[in-house]
Amino acid sequence: MSTSHITTHVLDTALGRPAEGVAVELDGHTGGQWVLLASGITDAQGRVKDLGPERLESGNYRLRFNTGAYFGGLNTESFFPEVSLTFTLDHAEEHYHVPLLLSPFAFSTYRGS
Repeated sequence: MSTSHITTHVLDTALGRPAEGVAVELDGHTGGQWVLLASGITDAQGRVKDLGPERLESGNYRLRFNTGAYFGGLNTESFFPEVSLTFTLDHAEEHYHVPLLLSPFAFSTYRGS
């Protein structure tokens, strides 16, 4: 299995555990529009390890997390039906890890390693 250039994981901070079953899409910005490059679903550790190609060009990318369906599956009211994280990949030789810390009414993220 190849290693994806971009990886992510989702932690449910309200429950204090990984968020399993969150649908994630990776988009690239090409020709003035967003284009779907890959999709996946978080595993039992809240990770999507194989999301997209092994190498991507420098440019703008977006991760979209279907948080509404995740919280709906837990019968939990939430405020954000989707979390969209847009970032610039400017060093094509580096691995990019973009985690999401999630609760029903808040989220945060950072550039991981």
